[in-house]
Amino acid sequence: MSHSNALQATTHFYGAHAGMRLLRAALGAAERLWPALAVRAAYRLFGTPLPLRRPGRSAAPAGAWRTEHWPFEDAEITLYLPQAQPHGPTVLLLHGWGGHARQMLPLADALTARGLRPVLVDLPAHGGSRGRVSNLPQFARAIEYTTARLHAQDAAPHAVVAHSLAANAAAHAASRGLATGRLVLLAPPASPHEYTRLFAQVFGLTERTRAAMQRRIEAREGILMRQFEPPAVGPRIAIPTLVVHDRGDRINRFADGEAYRDHIAGATLMATDGLGHRKILQQAEVLAAVAHFVAVPAPALATTPAYAGPAPSPSPQPLA
Repeated sequence: MSHSNALQATTHFYGAHAGMRLLRAALGAAERLWPALAVRAAYRLFGTPLPLRRPGRSAAPAGAWRTEHWPFEDAEITLYLPQAQPHGPTVLLLHGWGGHARQMLPLADALTARGLRPVLVDLPAHGGSRGRVSNLPQFARAIEYTTARLHAQDAAPHAVVAHSLAANAAAHAASRGLATGRLVLLAPPASPHEYTRLFAQVFGLTERTRAAMQRRIEAREGILMRQFEPPAVGPRIAIPTLVVHDRGDRINRFADGEAYRDHIAGATLMATDGLGHRKILQQAEVLAAVAHFVAVPAPALATTPAYAGPAPSPSPQPLA
């Protein structure tokens, strides 16, 4: 997908919500009158999941699911566990930015039919989980924490399946030794750094404000955005990996999926046509392929949680 198409899709994503034009005007005024305030406001907006959640709307998926809320940092992680088939191999299902656990229900049904135990997750500030802001590094930490805690409960995920930004986060976690046997990346983005450029263009921010916002994120999270990209994480992923990406995805380019395939040893790329970014979560052929890949026995997992502290990070790369 071209940069212009990505910009159109990003503009539509933000522009479809009430108040975005007003925010754009306010950010522009702040840039001229109070640059530091503009950076803080951009940082806040960049970390706010959209669309905003509707007050009073139930986040729990329909059906026989048991809900658990786990406090995490200044928010929480919400898990939905099936009441039936409690002893099947666990598969962790993770939604993308601005998404929610219910989007993963078709895949959960496909996995259940194979005798697996899907566990749906609402990541911080999404779905039924508390929190107002989040970001990619927090997604990665939440995935590590959830996997380690399930491992400690003798329910170590046999596989992790993640969509969009959560796929980016899951790949990073896998590069740090995530305690799972298989990894599925659905429509993953390759460059969170590039997305800050699209965000800045949509809101008319100057490069100075964009760069300051990025530095603020990196300083607060203690990691550079480049360290989430395929060249940094791919060579460190040592588990079987399936990447699924649609050629017409207008949110994350098909080339992003190819980048993960090229940098993860032995990874397989399943290319689709006509599904875009979200229908990929519902199409029968994709669901069957993911379920088949996940159902293959994985190598034995370690008996202790994988996350025991920071792993060595890839060498920082210069920011553009």
